Amino acid sequence: MGVIEHWNRVLAWLAEHAPATRAVLRPRYDALPELRVPIDLQMWWSVYGGTEEGLYAEILPPFYTPLGADRAFVLRETHTSKAADASEAGSPTRGFHPEWLPIAFDGTGDVLAVDLRPGVLRGCVVEWDQERNEMVKPEWTSLVEMFDQVATALETRSAVGHCYPEVNSAGELGWRTS
Repeated sequence: MGVIEHWNRVLAWLAEHAPATRAVLRPRYDALPELRVPIDLQMWWSVYGGTEEGLYAEILPPFYTPLGADRAFVLRETHTSKAADASEAGSPTRGFHPEWLPIAFDGTGDVLAVDLRPGVLRGCVVEWDQERNEMVKPEWTSLVEMFDQVATALETRSAVGHCYPEVNSAGELGWRTS
C-alpha cells in the first residue's frame, strides 16, 4: 500500500473515534505547485492541506500536527540554522539542516521533517529537537512506513515507539507516552 491508502486509514479511524481531531484537517483544494520533493510527499500533499492556523491535530506521535505544503516551506525558512554540508540522509546533525522539509509541528518549536539529503535514507522522517538543536536518528525510513505504523497503532490501539493513542472526552486524539 502507498501513502494515500495509509493516510486514508488514519482519516477513517479519526472519523469514527476522534471526530474533533478529524474536523480540523483540511483537504487540499487548490492546485499543488510543482514541488521538488519525493513522490510520496507530493501524493500526500495532493490530498492534505494542513489545519487551520492555530489549530492542532496531534495525529503523529508523540504530539505532532501534520503540516500542509504551504506552511511546510515557510517553516523551513524560519528554522534553517546551518549551512548545507555533505552529510547523508538520516545522519545525526546539530542545527536545522536546509535539506529537511518539515511535515509536522508540535507548537513548541520541535518538528518532524523529511530528510532530503542524498543517500540510502533519502526521504526518511527525522525529529528535530529545538531546545537541544539536534536530530539524533531517523524516526521512520519513509512517509509510507510512518503512516502505516500510525494507522496500525490507531486501528489496534497499540504503540508506536513509546506512544499509545488515546481519545479524550472531547473526541480529540492524543498520545500517551510510557
